[in-house]
Amino acid sequence: MPYKVRKLKYMNLRTDEQFYKLLRLSLRLTQEFPVDVSAETWRRLYQTAVRQSLVGICYQGVCLLPEGSKPPVEIAMQWASEAESIRGLNEQLYQEAARLTRKFAEKGRRTAILKGQANARLYPDKYARQPGDIDIWAEGGRESVLALLPNHEKPSYHHVHLPANENGVVVEVHFRPSSGNFNPITNRRLQRWLKREILSASMVEEGFCVPSVRFALVMQLAHVQRHFLASGLGLRHVCDYYWLLQNSTAEDLRVVAGLLKEFGLHHAAGALMWVIGKVLHLDSSLMLCEADSYRGEWMLREIMVGGNFGWYAKKNLNFFQSRMEFLTRGLRMMRFNFREMIWRNLRLWSYLILTIPKRIYRGHWSLAKADERDRLKYGNKIL
Repeated sequence: MPYKVRKLKYMNLRTDEQFYKLLRLSLRLTQEFPVDVSAETWRRLYQTAVRQSLVGICYQGVCLLPEGSKPPVEIAMQWASEAESIRGLNEQLYQEAARLTRKFAEKGRRTAILKGQANARLYPDKYARQPGDIDIWAEGGRESVLALLPNHEKPSYHHVHLPANENGVVVEVHFRPSSGNFNPITNRRLQRWLKREILSASMVEEGFCVPSVRFALVMQLAHVQRHFLASGLGLRHVCDYYWLLQNSTAEDLRVVAGLLKEFGLHHAAGALMWVIGKVLHLDSSLMLCEADSYRGEWMLREIMVGGNFGWYAKKNLNFFQSRMEFLTRGLRMMRFNFREMIWRNLRLWSYLILTIPKRIYRGHWSLAKADERDRLKYGNKIL
């Protein structure tokens, strides 16, 4: 291996280890952090926080450092500005989640906030987690829920997007609790269990309902597995799951551990336990299963290279390069979970072949791009 490549790899590994220390400090899990961090290293740490959607969380750690150990002024100011914006966005999302809960309640529907703000409230500072959109489950099933939404985009298997509001907040209304698995057999079992368990959602002081910890452990593990196999994962998902485990009872852990194989989640669980142990030093007594170092190292490499949802691994790819990456990833990931990826690849190739006439008719190889073009021409409602 050439000297420059070896040096770059070593620097990346060293930066990753320093970032894990900063993350543990930020989450109040340790008080240890190197005091002799250079300006260049701080720049890389900040860039890693951006890539992992952990800017607000990691700024908590920066604030805990003594004056002589903090980042250079220009980096610190940029970091502080973004962290303050994240706090404001969290306030908006908490308010919007409570408003949506009231709106659905007026129509006689039970709801639950999934992931996002439900996870954020478990952190030491509930305003520091970098949010995305609002995921809200509403009871009633697909057709019944869609009938309540006069203005929405084309629904997917499990949810539908609402147009962004005046503050830019995007909402996903779920009529199924989860996107689930690619494998239809394990997915049927998973969806049936989630549908029952979500009915035990309870109101919290923020003004919305959240599911049980058991539901969150299972649903978010399926979410982690699906995104990791299909596109990528970020350390924000790892942090979320850490706090779910910290808020679990021994009985919660025992019940969920007993469901892993039945729901086809045991490989993802083993990998995630290894990653949480490596990055956040999770105690083995809180792990759902034995840590899988082979799959865990693989998962962590992908996380650090690709960033949140794998966005940065595909950042500079054109359409055909990104499609080829999507297809070849399906083959690579068969070693991680063969059964899941067999079903994913079968569905993907069937979809690509069967939609060729539609792509020709729409005048674009990407149906998503064609939908975006039509939205700009005809408005948000996809007819």
